[in-house]
Amino acid sequence: MPVFHYKARGSHGDAIEGTLDAGSTDAVAAHLMDSGLTPIDIYLQVKHSTVRMDFNELFRQKVETADLIQFSRQMYSMLRAGIPIFRAVTGLAATTANRTLKQTLENVTGSLESGRSLSEALAQHPDIFSMFYISMVRVGETSGHIEDIFKQLAFYLDREKETRKKIKSALRYPMFVITAIAVALGIISIFVIPAFADMFRSFGAELPLPTRILMALSDFMVAYWPMLLGGIIAAIIGLRMFINSEDGAYRWDKLMLNLPLTGPVVYKASLARFSHLIAMSLGAAVPLITSLTVVARALNNRFLEERILGMRSGIEQGKALSMVAANSGIFDPLVMQMLAVGEESGTITELLKEIADYYDREVDYATERLSASIEPILTVIIGVLVLVMAMGVFLPMWDLASAALH
Repeated sequence: MPVFHYKARGSHGDAIEGTLDAGSTDAVAAHLMDSGLTPIDIYLQVKHSTVRMDFNELFRQKVETADLIQFSRQMYSMLRAGIPIFRAVTGLAATTANRTLKQTLENVTGSLESGRSLSEALAQHPDIFSMFYISMVRVGETSGHIEDIFKQLAFYLDREKETRKKIKSALRYPMFVITAIAVALGIISIFVIPAFADMFRSFGAELPLPTRILMALSDFMVAYWPMLLGGIIAAIIGLRMFINSEDGAYRWDKLMLNLPLTGPVVYKASLARFSHLIAMSLGAAVPLITSLTVVARALNNRFLEERILGMRSGIEQGKALSMVAANSGIFDPLVMQMLAVGEESGTITELLKEIADYYDREVDYATERLSASIEPILTVIIGVLVLVMAMGVFLPMWDLASAALH
């Protein structure tokens, strides 16, 4: 019997991780729920050669969002045309350009031949297909409308890709400028300032304060650059270890949502994703409690995950969605009003789609505002750095020139 690795949360929100022998991911999830645990992530544990896997992983082609969008659209078209699932997956495995996705689909084909369902076959590749993707496919199999599920998944992934593209576009320019400034400062401090420092010291005159600061900084970087480099590497490794821990991931995700400039963009993008996923789940007749459990993990943010799981607990106690959403403290007042109207009118799914569109527009606005806010800040920073450099280099030259004239 296959061994599955699971991550779950207890009744008090504590993280629990372990392995379980079961016939499928559904059996693992059912066992965890019967034990009073909330399943967060379940994947098949495979034993293989470590050296061979590491070598293959090094040259493995990454499966991009665009590849999954194309796969979902092609599955929708083929299933809508009446082609059986096995033939559809087999045909896509033969024509897919991405080598990793091609191999994955070939493995999925083998699983289908052995009698597994499509969702079970996809669940064996959690690094390619997310838990939400697999859950939606399982819903499509149960409801008999799997082609519509693939259409919705393609639409959602396309929206998700566009949102990430906008955020990356807004951050690309400031990251490039900051990197260029850091490189320029390093070159000036290590190569330029020492040459001027030797010349200034040869005159024996008292140097201005900005020049002394630059010379001290340059001497420190030249003398201790190995330690600085080692400190930076150690800090990066330490930060990664902290982020990979349970408490560290929670604190880091919370920090990402509260940063001065980029925080609002990430926050609104996460809520847009939440609204899209909940609307898709409810539109596919998935129970609200199950939808909240699956979507909470799909957000990839521990802070929001905790808040949404708290909403699920309120729903389990019989509270209304608008009430538990208000208690979570993560939604705007306008969204709360729309949720209340949707519950009263029985159009909660349609209202959630409207909320998703609302947050998409907010992401666009926040991205534009981010670009408009960062540019003047970077201009001021560059101006101050250039001024300090100019004062440190040219002030003593002016003093020496004035002394020579007199």
